Amino acid sequence: MPPITNLAARMDRQSDDPALIVADRPISYRRLSQRVGRWRVGLTGAGVGPGDRVAIVAAEDAFVVAHLAVLGIGAISVPLNPRSPPAELARELDAVEAIAAIVDTDRRTMVAAAPTDRTLLLLTDVELDAAGIDADEPRPIVEVERSTPAVLLFTSGTGGPPRPAILTHGNLTASLEAVLSLPIPLVGHRHVFLAVIPLFHVFGLSTVLHLALVIGGTVVLGDLGRPAAAVDAIERHRVTVVAGPPTLWRALSQVPDVGPEHFSTVALAVSGAARLPAGVALDVRDRLGIELSDGYGLTESSAVVASSIATDAPLGSVGRLLPGVEARIVDEEDRDCLIGDPGELLVRGPMVFPGYWGSDHTDQLSADGWLRTGDIAVVDEQGHLAIVDRRKDLIIVSGFNVFPAEVEAVLTAHPDVAEAGIVGEPVEATGEAVVAFVVPEPGSSIDEAELRRHCEAELARYKVPVRFVLVTELPVGPSGKLQRGRLS
Repeated sequence: MPPITNLAARMDRQSDDPALIVADRPISYRRLSQRVGRWRVGLTGAGVGPGDRVAIVAAEDAFVVAHLAVLGIGAISVPLNPRSPPAELARELDAVEAIAAIVDTDRRTMVAAAPTDRTLLLLTDVELDAAGIDADEPRPIVEVERSTPAVLLFTSGTGGPPRPAILTHGNLTASLEAVLSLPIPLVGHRHVFLAVIPLFHVFGLSTVLHLALVIGGTVVLGDLGRPAAAVDAIERHRVTVVAGPPTLWRALSQVPDVGPEHFSTVALAVSGAARLPAGVALDVRDRLGIELSDGYGLTESSAVVASSIATDAPLGSVGRLLPGVEARIVDEEDRDCLIGDPGELLVRGPMVFPGYWGSDHTDQLSADGWLRTGDIAVVDEQGHLAIVDRRKDLIIVSGFNVFPAEVEAVLTAHPDVAEAGIVGEPVEATGEAVVAFVVPEPGSSIDEAELRRHCEAELARYKVPVRFVLVTELPVGPSGKLQRGRLS
């Protein structure tokens, strides 16, 4: 398979088959191709070129067109959460040294308000549509090497605050090749994918959008956050592929008066982005008539590295490694563990990222390409992998990574906060929720409402603590390190 930049060329079919369905409105491959070609003209006319970082703060078809156009001119796509507050957007724009941002027209004011010192070229979807409207020929797609960076995705990884992970054209291509090598009927079928998980998340970007377009499928986009709306879209558009976090599947299985007849077209149902509780998998099977496959991956591995699709994996397993992926399970001295013994999972393969933007090295990646996932895993005699714990302090809320250090830094920036400790607590709705333990400055009278307002101004909604506990001190060990296990 050619580098992922040729995704634009692959979908450059003069076909009236629907590539996207947005709010019940089909957009054909022919129309999508025309828009992407015009946006390439608009971007190059605005001075954007190969290697430039272009942030995308948009949703639905505007996101898709922007992403494909940026890749097509050899620039680097930087998908950002369009619901992030301006302060968080500013930090991310500065971290990647973005020269431009493509925004929905209704988000222009918000992005313009981001407190960044950078001179940022703001381009709206309407402006880009107009810029290339009279172009006789769209700008040709720029050919790139597989090692060329394609996308920067912010992730907490397994340590430190969010950092932009570099995913190359080769990484993303290798991930698609691995998924397409599974013994499932993808190529040659008119599959319809439901895009429930956001496209700025590696799961939605690679496993939904890229995969669907590569095989000539259709992606259903829209406001699908309400479970009932998702069920309705599955029925109306005869969706065949649904992928999302366990929280999605739990919610779908609890929609009143919904049963197997509403999911009769679904041929492939996949859970990912967080651990799948056995109870959720059983509820989905019993109430919806769906055998749910599980998988495992991370941003730094370009999404999936293991899957239970088309395997005999037991409940609780994420299946077997995808073709091209190597793995080790090691103890604290980096010695290989015996089968059945838990240890840290290391993975290696062409889909593993080369590092983080702006960093010459990462302690997660060895010189010979082994990625330390930070997850504790076991493997059985049949090669079935199970994730049993997380080595680090990462909190996963609805499939999204929250690293405590980032939230703690925001809290301690408040003048009335002396110290803060962040932990995750299990909750049914989102898998985990963020909880803050806060030590006020002496003499201050800060309350939970003020802390919440402060966090909401600085952090994406899923990172904002659901509960603030005021304490007189935080538990620390002999070295002064916070002992999160004692926060309760």
